[in-house]
Amino acid sequence: MPKEYRTIQEVAGPLMIVRDVENVTYNELGEIELANGEVRRCRVLEVDGSNAVVQLFESSTGINLSDSKVRFSGRQMELGVSSDMLGRVFDGLGRPIDGGPEIIPEKRLDVNGAPMNPAARAFPSEFIQTGVSAIDGLNTLVRGQKLPIFSGSGLPHAELAAQIARQAKVRGKDESFAVVFAAMGITFEESNFFVESFRETGALDRTVMFSNLANDPAVERIATPKMALTAAEYLAFEKGMHVLVILTDITNYADALREVSAARKEVPGRRGYPGYLYTDLATMYERAGRQKGKDGSITMIPILSMPEDDKTHPIPDLTGYITEGQIMLSRDLYRRGIQPPVDVLPSLSRLKDKGTGEGKTRKDHANTMNQLFAAYSRGKDAKELMTILGEAALTDIDLLYAKFADEFEKRYVNQGYECNRGIEETLDLGWELLRILPRNELKRISDALLDEYYDKK
Repeated sequence: MPKEYRTIQEVAGPLMIVRDVENVTYNELGEIELANGEVRRCRVLEVDGSNAVVQLFESSTGINLSDSKVRFSGRQMELGVSSDMLGRVFDGLGRPIDGGPEIIPEKRLDVNGAPMNPAARAFPSEFIQTGVSAIDGLNTLVRGQKLPIFSGSGLPHAELAAQIARQAKVRGKDESFAVVFAAMGITFEESNFFVESFRETGALDRTVMFSNLANDPAVERIATPKMALTAAEYLAFEKGMHVLVILTDITNYADALREVSAARKEVPGRRGYPGYLYTDLATMYERAGRQKGKDGSITMIPILSMPEDDKTHPIPDLTGYITEGQIMLSRDLYRRGIQPPVDVLPSLSRLKDKGTGEGKTRKDHANTMNQLFAAYSRGKDAKELMTILGEAALTDIDLLYAKFADEFEKRYVNQGYECNRGIEETLDLGWELLRILPRNELKRISDALLDEYYDKK
């Protein structure tokens, strides 16, 4: 029987100080029993001699210092895992909220995970088809990669996240594929949108969903991505599945971290975020990857809404250091009705060349990707010039580039949230658009490929 303590000294927001504790360790779970018999959960944040700073998972309302008891469990936060998790919806602490039965766990895993030995990592190299041309064709996602989506307030990142979760697949191989979807600090409507979207398309059967709502405690928000990644590690490295982890919204997670840090009276860093924000994000992101000798993999798409669309804000700034590229959403494209509003020029997938080419996508992929980037960039410049000087100031070839940029946005990027394009369809559409330009302008594509694809009407 765990020892009970009636020595609560102080409660401040989500934190509580318990005096005269013995053998209590960092991150250990505990529970508080109120005078009326109600039990609330907590965990140890800090141990200073015989005093413990404890973080509450539920609200601190109604805790009477003299009448409440605290018990520590002697173990860290764990998640009971099993293959039965697929098709289920859980809250941020891993409890079922879909009306189904409790999961009977095959084992219980520490949610902090075990760091992956860098020497045991296998290099990401296999293409994942998301069905979204702006990603597959130009910023290719590779199995084991971390590719964040940088969005802004009010931009449709939820729709894009749901589309990727529904459509993503590993091509050409009959391998088991799963999606782990973790939503942090979202509204009930958003949570409902994701569940219904997955259910309608049958994607829920291969999805494990963790949902932390905006009115849930901040502490639960911090635990949510750890729960999701623990489930992903189990499915990937013990069940041999290829898992796509989508985390939305990392900004809400970091704000919860800041809230708890402020309650602990820690010295704030940039914009009030704790100094260990980088370490904390890296600990989370680096749980993605491939391991040598294991069939499974974890590919991660974290989504973050940049406050005031500022990509120098600490959260996108630090995320950019840790991950392998970014997909940028554009407010300008969104206003013009382009769905999804992916701005391909500042977007980048640092591993795209590892997942393209013959045997993975198609031999013309890398060349057409570079040519589309170059042509779109020049087309946008031509359109800006047209705005300032008028159409008459442009040469005939610049007018063709401007036409290309418009068609590219209208047909290539603007595919809607229900359209699932195979990579061949995306590449063929790229060639169709490149035919707007004369052949001698396509300097980034070899003559052999031009003979084979450009002249094929």
